[in-house]
Amino acid sequence: MDEAVAAMMRAGRVPGLSLAVIDHERLLYAGGFGVADLRDRVKATPRTVYLWFSMTKMVTATAVMGLVEAGRIGLDVPAADYVDFLAGPEPGHPTVDQLLTHTAGLSNPLPLRWVHAAQDEPPSAEDMLRSLTRRRRAYRYPAGGTARYSNVGYLALGQIIEAVTGTSMETYVRQAVLEPVGMAGTGFAYPPGVPAAVGYVRAPRVADPVLRRMLPRGVAGPRTGPFLGLRPFYVDGPAYGGLVGDVVDAARFLRMHLADGQIDGRRVLSADTTRAMRVVEHPGKPFHHGIGWSRPGPGAQEWVEHFGAGAGFWNVMRLYPDRDLGIVVMANSTTSYDFDPVFSLLARATWS
Repeated sequence: MDEAVAAMMRAGRVPGLSLAVIDHERLLYAGGFGVADLRDRVKATPRTVYLWFSMTKMVTATAVMGLVEAGRIGLDVPAADYVDFLAGPEPGHPTVDQLLTHTAGLSNPLPLRWVHAAQDEPPSAEDMLRSLTRRRRAYRYPAGGTARYSNVGYLALGQIIEAVTGTSMETYVRQAVLEPVGMAGTGFAYPPGVPAAVGYVRAPRVADPVLRRMLPRGVAGPRTGPFLGLRPFYVDGPAYGGLVGDVVDAARFLRMHLADGQIDGRRVLSADTTRAMRVVEHPGKPFHHGIGWSRPGPGAQEWVEHFGAGAGFWNVMRLYPDRDLGIVVMANSTTSYDFDPVFSLLARATWS
């Protein structure tokens, strides 16, 4: 495994990463590779904190499905019944289920500058969503058609959570998912006193002026060799990508889903709901989608997964339900890396 991870990191030019493997009962392995901070040569560990980016969508989907089980949200109910400005074009208005499965017909604007420096006040998620849904082509496709990935759909789900619960999306997710699962080191802010990975963009030095103009004020940091470092920042719109935490907590979240909705004797979702989330039945471009979970194509039937990628970080979590195995990797690289050989090796291994 060490050799496979090292080869993956060399080929992908990844500064550092953390990796965890679980079955439904326990953490099988957790380790760190490379460095979390190139300037100070701080090693990556299982407790290094990373931005989750879009892996957050799985937690948001889990929170929504809990409200569905409680009878507070209906999957087939139009989203506009909860948040009036989410009414789509006639003849069909997108439903909650369509937001969850990326079949609501929403566009997916490139999220450039959808971040802010950690010391700055965040923009209003509601104002951000209102602006995006007022765009001329906000609803680009017919609702209920081909699945097309959209960050906007999960921003909308965050507003629905707030409308139904009367509390902030962040507070509800913490109370309904993070705390019951035991994810004490994960939230919507950097935990104090815990080493955090520096996000890196690999680019030639001549690109620095362009990158600094592209990124919001205070985000671009010092350069170390071929990497431009990023200062701590948060994602605008926490429901689609705002979590911050370590790979051990992410592994606990995977354990809960692999154990059909419970962990350490505590039930978070019903078994039926958790299994239903893993049913990937909506063909799409570039992925096929279920409720939160996705897979790249019809031939890859043995797993479901979710990526989380953005400026400075690239992550993936994957479940192999028939093998009773889950794997998550979180890295401080903006660009992707070929993780499939490592995952294949781990999925075939005998764990004792």
